[in-house]
Amino acid sequence: HPCAPERSRSSPSEMCKPPLLDRDNQAPADEADEPEDLQTASEDSALKHRLDLQTGEDGLSEEEAARRLLQHGRNELPDLRTPKWRIFLSHFTGIMPGTIIIAIIIEGLLQEWPDMSTLTALLLLNGFVGFFEDMRAGDAVAALKASLKPEAQVKRAGAWRKADASQLVPGDRVALAAGANVPADILLGRGMQVQVDQAALTGESLPVSLGEGSLVKMGSTIVSGETEGLVAHTGVNTFFGKTAALIGSTHDVGNFQKVILRITRALLLFSSLLVTAAVTYLSLTFDGEGYGVWPAVSFGAVLLVASIPIAMQVVCTATMALGSRLLAAKKAIVARLASIEQLAGMTVLCSDKTGTLTLNKMVLQEVLSYAKGADDAAILALAALATRWKEPPKDALDTLVLRAECLDTASLDRHEQLDFTPFDPKLRRTEATLRGPDGGVFDVVKGAPDVVLRLCDEANRSSIGAVFAAKVEELAQRGIRALAVARRPEGGGMEMVGMLTFLDPPRPDTKRTIERAMQQGVVVKMITGDHGAIARETARALGMGDEIGASDSLPTILPGEEVPRTLGRDYGAMIEKSDGFAQVFPEHKFLIVEALRQRGHSVGMTGDGVNDAPALKKADVGIAVEGATDAARAASDLVLTEPGLSVIVDAIVIARCIFQRMKNYVIYRVACTFQLLLFFFVAVFAFHPRQYDAAHQLLPGHPNVYPLPTADLGSGPGGGDSACSAVQCSYSDIGDFGSGTDDSTTCGGVQCSYGFRMSDAEVGLAIPSTFNLPVVALVVIVILNDATIISIAYDHVVPSPLPERWNLPALFLVAGWIGLVACGSSLLLLHWALSSEDPGSPIRRMGVRESLSYGQVVAMMYLKISLSDWWTIFAARTQSFFFTRAPSKIVFAAASVATLASTGLAVRWPFPAERYDERADLDAQEPDSQLIGLGLEHVLFTWAFTLVWFLIQDVCKVLLYKLLYTFDVSGIRTEAEANAARRAKNEAILGKQPSKRGARAGGARRKARRGEMQLAEMPLEVELEV
Repeated sequence: HPCAPERSRSSPSEMCKPPLLDRDNQAPADEADEPEDLQTASEDSALKHRLDLQTGEDGLSEEEAARRLLQHGRNELPDLRTPKWRIFLSHFTGIMPGTIIIAIIIEGLLQEWPDMSTLTALLLLNGFVGFFEDMRAGDAVAALKASLKPEAQVKRAGAWRKADASQLVPGDRVALAAGANVPADILLGRGMQVQVDQAALTGESLPVSLGEGSLVKMGSTIVSGETEGLVAHTGVNTFFGKTAALIGSTHDVGNFQKVILRITRALLLFSSLLVTAAVTYLSLTFDGEGYGVWPAVSFGAVLLVASIPIAMQVVCTATMALGSRLLAAKKAIVARLASIEQLAGMTVLCSDKTGTLTLNKMVLQEVLSYAKGADDAAILALAALATRWKEPPKDALDTLVLRAECLDTASLDRHEQLDFTPFDPKLRRTEATLRGPDGGVFDVVKGAPDVVLRLCDEANRSSIGAVFAAKVEELAQRGIRALAVARRPEGGGMEMVGMLTFLDPPRPDTKRTIERAMQQGVVVKMITGDHGAIARETARALGMGDEIGASDSLPTILPGEEVPRTLGRDYGAMIEKSDGFAQVFPEHKFLIVEALRQRGHSVGMTGDGVNDAPALKKADVGIAVEGATDAARAASDLVLTEPGLSVIVDAIVIARCIFQRMKNYVIYRVACTFQLLLFFFVAVFAFHPRQYDAAHQLLPGHPNVYPLPTADLGSGPGGGDSACSAVQCSYSDIGDFGSGTDDSTTCGGVQCSYGFRMSDAEVGLAIPSTFNLPVVALVVIVILNDATIISIAYDHVVPSPLPERWNLPALFLVAGWIGLVACGSSLLLLHWALSSEDPGSPIRRMGVRESLSYGQVVAMMYLKISLSDWWTIFAARTQSFFFTRAPSKIVFAAASVATLASTGLAVRWPFPAERYDERADLDAQEPDSQLIGLGLEHVLFTWAFTLVWFLIQDVCKVLLYKLLYTFDVSGIRTEAEANAARRAKNEAILGKQPSKRGARAGGARRKARRGEMQLAEMPLEVELEV
């Protein structure tokens, strides 16, 4: 504990004057209490400032303050946020934008200007939307945090006033009182010593005693005492500012960013392997008569663009930004967006007691008298005389005494206070010397009962000591505190007058809040510096359990010592079993958090003081409660602006809703990637349209013969004057064409024959050797999906009743299975569509009267892939059947817009088709696939086919979830049973009978063993109501 402050009888005018020391004067003796690494580092600089500040008793004038503000700058730490221009450029760099840029370059080299323009539009759309969402999220957080700006009491032009601490300048005269945050490096003037908590700067848990001439550092907190001082350093020139610059230079990747990177890398690796195989096959197998190297590379690059999750970061950022706005409405300010994802997975909440679980407002219980003639009013009056009763209460105890109902405040003013010593955490008492109305001088002491009892004379101690001590012990066992009051007349002995009993009651909503938190699967532990008996009684009253550990059972580390990696192994089990800890120091909070994290828990930590900052920073979710110091707020991820814990439970529920939306999007996007990639991979190797065309030419009434469009293209390779020869020569060289190699059979000089029915725009063009979609069609699919899928941030979800986590193996299995079913249906439809020329084909037998031209086959597959992509979101968003939870109106509207737009494009394709009579180099390389508009019956059939397979896909998804749980794939059932055990323990702590949920969890384990697990009981499900 720090040394006791010296009592001072200085007059108010003499107090807090700046010290008149020259450069050679040594620091006052009490500066020896300050850690050497802080004191010596800036002592010389501080001494120089003592001569340069030039501040009078009235403080600086407004003009001089404005001049110094221009000279020294605002009292703010450097803005370490990333500049907006760099954020903007970040959306055009990296793996995913880089892939688009490569595709744009390839299309430019091939002079495919429409494709190049479409890809450029996709790049710009993704970049601008991402930048807009980032800015909107950042601006919202900045605007909310602006309301938390610190203030300072500053004296300018002879008047004290509250001012924005950022406006302080060197030389400003400021007032410091107990509980105040030190807004800059301040040189203390004459006056009483103050107790300063420098834990955020030194890691030292105990306050230090500082007095005249000492330099109090920015980021410290005044624990006790009152004084004035002069601002010596501001902003980056403070000790804290220089340290913060070092802290800001380190960047740690959050858990959410790690998850996104893992998903992106996995998809990119999978996509790259399949695309590389397909491109190699196209380039080598069909070289000369087929694709050629560059067109194959172009198709592969665009396919890669379509398959990787370009908009994942944008969608997740938008979703979390929406969550931050919802939390702000609940009086919780999100300082770091990614913390929303970690809040959803929080399993343990370590909560401070005073002010968080309790009201931080002392309520008087009874007044006990130990002196003759001392009634309640007299004892309260003496207690009030040991305060500065003419000033606002400085702490909860002063508030308790000065606002007591039976206190006669008029009688206090008849006394003159000659001296006053504020509460000191080491001495644990407050003293005052007074002159009564009769002129007599006497001392009054109030403080901890054992301390005040020792100050009483021996006779008084002997007469009341045993009874007094027994009463104090009894009160402690009931969780009630006591404040002793003693009086000593001038020249006499100290006599115990009485004892005030009081307690800090729990908040009215705390018990229900803790119950709600436990029902959410979150274990709440009380971490307090209070006495063990009081902590145990408070925990019992709140239904938290009474297994309260003591600080001597916790690990300790020396300053500067590295945190052991064995904390979880050595102390984790003990900490998990305890319901809380009492009489802890700040370093204990830090080590408790670290031990739990090493045990695999996601830990939340609440705090309000500077000494809580290290633990808040270490926790997965640091939560600064209402009224927290600036240091605590700066170290936190979530800042509460409303008292109590209830807002934290609300924040957990909202965070889990946000997590569900992000998880649904990830499943959807991975499923779409699987569908798209596998479809084109299989189509390239297994589906050859020319083979279908050759088979159709053998059908009765075939081949279909069309007059060749006239074009002045010169003589073809066959030497004829007609361009048809060029077409036929390229056909006749394909051995599997199936119609012979006699040019006159297939082309009568001005006619061409096909197995497919061809539209006017297609006549004269070769049937491709492999199936693919036009590059622009792939890009349109991506743009429509990315532009509308942001609506998932507003989807209806039901928060999970258990902590969330990213089970990526299970997620990829589900998404892959959903995508595989969609891919299978697309391949089936492709086969049917390519076979539609045959009257006996399935598509014709199902009522489609008109066969499809090859360009319409391409259009049908474009429509099918687009519809499957968007309808997959309805399967991905639930684990049960899709109809068990309706989507939000915004999601339904977005899906409607996307599907109707895709249908409209499939009916009337707006991009110019490539015609034979407009192309002069048909033999050089295979042209891009045409897309010819569908008729009404084709559109209806595609919708019906896709809808039927969507229902099949949904049933397959439900069956997969059941199998995953039954066979405990990726630990799903094990995790569910662990969560059920945690919930059962929580309900046991709450003193409840086994609830329906608990019975259902037990039944779930029995059903799981029999393979009868119901979908609504699965751990990944979000359908359970809170």
